[in-house]
Amino acid sequence: MDPPQYPKLLCFAFSLLISFTFLPNHVWSLSPCRFPAVFNFGDSNSDTGGLSAAFGQAPFPNGETYFGAPAGRFSDGRLIIDFIAESLGLPYLSAYLDALGSNFSHGANFATAGSTIRPQNTTMAQSGYSPISLDVQFLEFRGGVFQELLPKEEEFAAALYTFDIGQNDLTAGYKLNMTTEEVKAYVPDVLRSLYNIIKYVHARGARSFWIHNTGPVGCYPYVMDRFPITAAQVDKHGCASPFNDVAQYFNKKLKEAVAQLREDLPDSAITCVDVYSAKYRLISQATKHGFMEPFMVCCGHGGKYNYNKAFKCGAKIEVDGKGVVIAKSCKHPTAHISWDGTHFTETANKWIFDRIVDGSFSDPPIPLRMACHKVESVDHLII
Repeated sequence: MDPPQYPKLLCFAFSLLISFTFLPNHVWSLSPCRFPAVFNFGDSNSDTGGLSAAFGQAPFPNGETYFGAPAGRFSDGRLIIDFIAESLGLPYLSAYLDALGSNFSHGANFATAGSTIRPQNTTMAQSGYSPISLDVQFLEFRGGVFQELLPKEEEFAAALYTFDIGQNDLTAGYKLNMTTEEVKAYVPDVLRSLYNIIKYVHARGARSFWIHNTGPVGCYPYVMDRFPITAAQVDKHGCASPFNDVAQYFNKKLKEAVAQLREDLPDSAITCVDVYSAKYRLISQATKHGFMEPFMVCCGHGGKYNYNKAFKCGAKIEVDGKGVVIAKSCKHPTAHISWDGTHFTETANKWIFDRIVDGSFSDPPIPLRMACHKVESVDHLII
């Protein structure tokens, strides 16, 4: 016989009570926002086809679970940005770089895999980082969407502007053999660049911002495989502490930058979403939430975590003159958190979205559907 579920139910009820307690009372009297469009800026965590349009399609089995074929996403299915669009009653965002046959009447996605906030002084072939950094994404927004006015002009002010970028700026330093302290030293400059871009977007009419902080990169198989990590640097959940320390430092400084933006842009609603905590909770409690070992990659080939940077998801080798896929998908992607060592599976993305959509991980703690309302920022408790 299964044990009684009362303790779990009580814990869940208490978590809801805490969440509601920290939500300002007047939020409940606000009406849901009507976002006619979403404009997204980011990297591979939210790329819905930008890199694929510019440099070639993400290979199969990417897209297999939901789309049945490659769909420009580095996952087996939908991303958090897809679930954001769904929850707002909007179509999935078309990549701005994939203009042929795309519909931009409900917004556009400027994100490309490998993008950074600051431009990198390397080529994509050398480092894997996209030349379409955040400043280029803004130029696409300013010069492309505004000139063509594909959504109705008045809808730009009413739209939601989402940002999910910064992870690659951190790993870029480590690829140049920088120490953790050296990476931390340039974080303020990275965030100044983000701060400036958000102000530029505001100057074009944006008023509602939904900004994700960066995730626990020290828990990602590609980081743990690529960079040297000592046993003393591994935390109790198996993640690499130095890399997570850098991510947390980035997030601390991001929160300060957002606080400054709220002062400088008093007519705007700016929500900062703590996806770090949501993702770390999932990874550290994987089996509790129905997933298998959190670091085992679903789509890969060889290596400790089924990850090999020389044979990434969809990689082929030539056998008897034919290309044969050796980095294949696992049998049960829904049981995995990590899709390809860098990105999350659709099931994990949905789990994370379900945690952040109600504002439980946000500052201020306001639901996505009310993110057009300016609410006083408060420090909040997450159980």
